[in-house]
Amino acid sequence: MDQVDTLVVGAGVVGLAVARALAQRGHEVLVAEVADGIGQGVSSRNSEVVHAGFVYAPGSLKARLCVRGKALLYELAERHGVPHRRCGKLVVATEPAQHAALQRLAERGAANGVPLEWLDAAALRQRQPELHGTAALWSPSTGIVDSHALMLALQGELERAGGQVAVKSRVLGGTFAPGRPAVLRLQAEGEAFELGARQVINAAGLGACRLAAAFEGLPAAQVPRPRWAKGSYFALAARVPFDCLVYPAPVDAWLGVHLTLDIAGQARFGPDLEWLPEGVEEADIDYRVDPARRASFEDAIRRYWPGLPQGALQPAYSGVRPKIHGPDQPAPDFRIDGPAQHGVAGLVNLLGIESPGLTSSLAIGEHVAALLAT
Repeated sequence: MDQVDTLVVGAGVVGLAVARALAQRGHEVLVAEVADGIGQGVSSRNSEVVHAGFVYAPGSLKARLCVRGKALLYELAERHGVPHRRCGKLVVATEPAQHAALQRLAERGAANGVPLEWLDAAALRQRQPELHGTAALWSPSTGIVDSHALMLALQGELERAGGQVAVKSRVLGGTFAPGRPAVLRLQAEGEAFELGARQVINAAGLGACRLAAAFEGLPAAQVPRPRWAKGSYFALAARVPFDCLVYPAPVDAWLGVHLTLDIAGQARFGPDLEWLPEGVEEADIDYRVDPARRASFEDAIRRYWPGLPQGALQPAYSGVRPKIHGPDQPAPDFRIDGPAQHGVAGLVNLLGIESPGLTSSLAIGEHVAALLAT
């Protein structure tokens, strides 16, 4: 049986960032990716927003890793010429009753060390005349990034540090026993084989919980029930009058239908929230965008942009978020479970890594490396 020092499962942006961090610290790293290339799963279907970090509870992993990851991401993007832009974001209240929600975000931003500016209705009109709002928060450190170019940069740094990515390699499960390397069961090119590994990082995205459940030696109580939520996006088939991102003031735990921009300046709206049935298989996910959802998008957008042209929204794409809570439960923090949490030496499970996972990816890499160094 072949042996490797460290096996990372999943070559999305988080898996690549973790593998890079470990390889740069001297680990022999192999990344096993089931698809035929990097970044083909959750990482290929997101908004490509670099989040500022003011939405998340102070002291949480999401807050700390988002703020740290944002700085690391911008530095790497500048160093490698990864297309990105600090375009900023407006979070807009459309009625005075929503000002309290903005104030809570402002307080979280202050606690998390994120710069924000409060705009009254007049200042908002001066900045973006076509927006309807009674107040807004301006976040200058929010941005956008070409996510695939970012992942290529991470892969390049991983390989320069001696790491490798093995595509078309599915990890089926594994056995963990005290005092011995883990034994992983893999399948590649139709052939099944075993691989020994001293350290295993489960960054399998949508499949992370199911893979964790297939790890013998990991207590079942340490594996949350996975839930998936689909988010659809519509593109704007018209010129957009905004040069920044626009989010509505949050309602409950949902950020609403927001306006984002890609590197080319194309505007898109989304995501909305559609919970998928429990137990659905990844291969059975329907990523098509239902045109019937257009009406609800138009209603939501016109609350803050009354001038949305009639019929200008076109179905674009959708993504599915790997959640570890249900529709009636509050969103939990990231689950980055190392030996201190579950008692299994050499294993780290990354569970429920949804937004701000892209922004946080480089900081997650640092965090995982620290967990395995203790």
